[in-house]
Amino acid sequence: MQDIDSNLQAQLDAITTSTRGLVQPERLAITDIAVQELLASGVESRVLPVGAQAPSFNLQDALTGKRVHSADLLALGPLVVKFFRGRWCPYCMTELEAWQRLYLVLRERGALLVAISPQMQRQNDFTVQQHELAFPVLSDPGAHTAAAFGAAYSVPDKMRAHYRSILINIPFIHGDQGEHTWRLPVPATFVLSSDGKVIFSEAHADHRVRPEPQDVLNAL
Repeated sequence: MQDIDSNLQAQLDAITTSTRGLVQPERLAITDIAVQELLASGVESRVLPVGAQAPSFNLQDALTGKRVHSADLLALGPLVVKFFRGRWCPYCMTELEAWQRLYLVLRERGALLVAISPQMQRQNDFTVQQHELAFPVLSDPGAHTAAAFGAAYSVPDKMRAHYRSILINIPFIHGDQGEHTWRLPVPATFVLSSDGKVIFSEAHADHRVRPEPQDVLNAL
């Protein structure tokens, strides 16, 4: 059996350290303030807690283009649901790559994993191909499924301008979703039992923080 990847946060912290050494302090401050404001909004307290019944979802798979029903996945066993911001987020991709290395461990425990983002199918397909992901990556237009799990928020104007300044074109990546074009999920991880109950729930307003895989696997 593979070793459990137990130092995910250390990898993420290394990204933060590297970024702080390369990016101008005034640009870093924009992100830091946005994280503080998102935390103050109480978004972390609104995500589905352990014991809640998870909403069903029916989303398009990146590789096949077919719809994936949560009920069909749960019929096969427990399900890990990971909401991520997009392939433009190095923290998200580091986390998904860690789970790719652990996917066989997860399957040995009888569980499945899906990663969900508001990216269009083509962008999710790029994600799968570039990072060689074996688990389904699903498109959640307008982050409606993320919102049903309590994990969505609208990017504030100052961060929208910041993303544009660093060439992260959210409207292009998401497609025109009307008022929800600029809606993102906070990075959130849920484990659902086969009857759809939440048995693990963790979300962070700070996108630089993620749960360790071992903590997630312990819920199975």
